[in-house]
Amino acid sequence: MAAVFSRSATRKIVLAALATALALAAFWRARPAPAPITLIDVTQRVGIEFRHTDGGFGQRYIMETVTAGLALFDYDGDGLIDIYLLNGAPLSNDASAATFRNALYRNLGNWQFADVTDRAGVGDRGYGLGVTVGDYNNDGYPDLFLNNYGPNVLYRNNGDGTFTDVTELAGLAGGDEVGAGAAFFDADGDGDLDLYVANYLEFSREQHVAKTVRGVPVYESPKVHPPAQDRFYRNQGDGTFVDATDEAGIGGHVGWGMGIVAADFDNDGDTDVFVANDVAENFLFVNDGTGCFEEAGLLAGVAYDLYGSPQGSMGVECGDYDNDGWLDFYQTSYQLQHAVLYRNRGDGQFEDVTLTSGAGAGTYAHVTWGIGLVDFDNDGHRDLFVARGHLQDRVEEFDPTTRYAAPNVLLRNTGDGRFEDISTLAGDGLRASHSSRGAAFDDLDGDGRVDAVIANSRTAPTVLRNDSRTRNHFLQIELVGTRSPRDGTGAQVRVTAGQQMWVAEVHSGRSYQSHFGSRLQFGLGTHGRSDSINVRWPSGEVTVVESIDADRRVKIVEGREGFVQR
Repeated sequence: MAAVFSRSATRKIVLAALATALALAAFWRARPAPAPITLIDVTQRVGIEFRHTDGGFGQRYIMETVTAGLALFDYDGDGLIDIYLLNGAPLSNDASAATFRNALYRNLGNWQFADVTDRAGVGDRGYGLGVTVGDYNNDGYPDLFLNNYGPNVLYRNNGDGTFTDVTELAGLAGGDEVGAGAAFFDADGDGDLDLYVANYLEFSREQHVAKTVRGVPVYESPKVHPPAQDRFYRNQGDGTFVDATDEAGIGGHVGWGMGIVAADFDNDGDTDVFVANDVAENFLFVNDGTGCFEEAGLLAGVAYDLYGSPQGSMGVECGDYDNDGWLDFYQTSYQLQHAVLYRNRGDGQFEDVTLTSGAGAGTYAHVTWGIGLVDFDNDGHRDLFVARGHLQDRVEEFDPTTRYAAPNVLLRNTGDGRFEDISTLAGDGLRASHSSRGAAFDDLDGDGRVDAVIANSRTAPTVLRNDSRTRNHFLQIELVGTRSPRDGTGAQVRVTAGQQMWVAEVHSGRSYQSHFGSRLQFGLGTHGRSDSINVRWPSGEVTVVESIDADRRVKIVEGREGFVQR
């Protein structure tokens, strides 16, 4: 039997339904939309048992605050990206404490890693700070350079899963210096990788100052110790290097060097060097094409921030965030300073667009370190991942506005020159709090999505799996040089699809004292194929490959037509 309602009852039902609808609409408006990027913390399940030490024993030496970076690279050529983690070392004279070493974890696939450090012979027990990877002898196998506090180390890859320490033979020990970032690149166009080594400061225990703030022991300022001279080593082509610091125009420019990246910012075909200096102006060494440099940081607009102030610069990353064909720089900084996005204007000048772009979100209250300009959702726009964590381990006791252990930050590139902070929406990988240092990014499981590994001070690293669900496409490109460096370092690649164009370079050394990205990844958005791939090699040769279907990894060889699908 049909129900019969009075006019007033009907009105009440309609009003109640309307109120419910309005309440639901308000709820969904207030509820944050899910982010298109999802990063999941898989650290506990991948088999990595590494623990970092800063070597401290109560004296609070300054190098404890700046260790360490890491490297992602395929050391054994099986197509899977492996993880190399740097460690500190005991700073006391207690020999019994010397049990810490670096660690190499081989990627077994399916998110499992095995410690192969001893078998590979890369368990250096020095005080690790910076690391870079490059095929310095052009034999087809990636080699490891460690920039330590104390003697540096060059490990030559033997091609059979093992490495040999060839530091003395190569002439790269470097003496008793406090290392920082390092980068391989072909400075003079001869086909061999040269090496830029940044140094932090001239440390001596006699100069060390014990300091307190409001009765709390703290680490001293780097200005207590004189800045150190960086080093430039020219590859002789016979397995040895010669110190060419003065000859190359690097000598005499002294700063508290930290992160560095070697990149062709002016698109003139040779590789330049950006050095992030702590508590002083940054350096931008412009290459004249012969491996001689002129320092132009001030003229180019990257020495200082928007306000003309030097920063507590930490790491530096390079990438074309706005897809205009010019490589931009992003530099991390100290507390009460925004990390800085320097936009390349294409005329040799940069502008600080941190505030107008939103690229400094989440950075001001914290110390920031490792950095990646990475397209996590393959939409064709590079996002920003920033590692955070204070260097004062008791900072909360005298400054409640910041934290020693802090969650990292993910800023999504909206595609219109701006970034939005999606850290709280992007999965549990952004929830953990550590005092992070180096950060590196690559596709660890071969699914076409870039994952992340973060080195954390005094604890385990963080491994993040990219579980982003989109319908976007990608291309991964591996380069093999013949006249140029064998590993493609310094090659610039331009990919076009429809009306879109993307540019990237192979860099050896970047972020905060770390290395990643030897295999280039391009997010293509909705494009299912590329129209063309244009590779400009360091030799000056150009390779063009037409029309490649997306969602695959390809190898392009200098001087050969076409590509090889991997």
